[in-house]
Amino acid sequence: MDIPGAGTIITALVAALGLAVGSFLNVVIYRLPRNKSLVTPRSSCPGCGTLIRWYQNVPLLSYVILRGRCRGCGTRISPRYPLVELLTAVLFLVFFWRYGISVATAGFWFFSACLVAVFFIDLELTIIPDKITLPGIAMGLGLAAVGDHLDFVSSVLGVFAGGGSFLLVGWLGSKLFKKEALGGGDIKLAAMMGAFIGPVRIFLVFVFSAVLGLLVSVVVLAISARFRRERMLPFGPFLVLAALLVVFYGQELIDWYWRHFSIH
Repeated sequence: MDIPGAGTIITALVAALGLAVGSFLNVVIYRLPRNKSLVTPRSSCPGCGTLIRWYQNVPLLSYVILRGRCRGCGTRISPRYPLVELLTAVLFLVFFWRYGISVATAGFWFFSACLVAVFFIDLELTIIPDKITLPGIAMGLGLAAVGDHLDFVSSVLGVFAGGGSFLLVGWLGSKLFKKEALGGGDIKLAAMMGAFIGPVRIFLVFVFSAVLGLLVSVVVLAISARFRRERMLPFGPFLVLAALLVVFYGQELIDWYWRHFSIH
């Protein structure tokens, strides 16, 4: 028997779970690359050091109530915090609507959480922690072994296709430009993505990330001489955006290609 309003309740619970995971990801994004514990000490204001109470740490709501500032000293709270929470909740909802209550949903929740963390860590510090990508590879392989969205052989091939192709591109780039073209973190990230989406879709990720990276790099480097001098544009965020594009629209893109370019 269907329970009236059950769908709305479940959707609200999924959204709340996504917000809570997003709140935890903010901790991961700040602490993990700095080799700090994810558990202790409790969160505090970076300006005055005042401990943040639980009722001041409610995802999204607290940021709105506090108007983006610490109640004690008025230090501005980065808008990254509510953005991460909202983005994670949206991704959790989209995967739930696509796969329902299933192993695939749980796996892609983990996958999306890893992608969100990688995006903001690499954007800020230009590093991709192994503590995210290596467990992600294991999770992708495990999901393929017990789920039905991707067979295990395709997952293994995806790891080698993602990691191997990016390793080759990085090596060729370093020979051509006489400097590191792709970091080890990018290679492991590509391998993790391949574990979740397989060898065909990881090729699409490669194409789309290269196009996105080229377009954004041209714009940013053209308008910011300071950026050009002081830092390198990280590639991880482009991989993340391309991976999400492929996860949601990969099959449609593949079907479109075969309809228009296959030989009959």
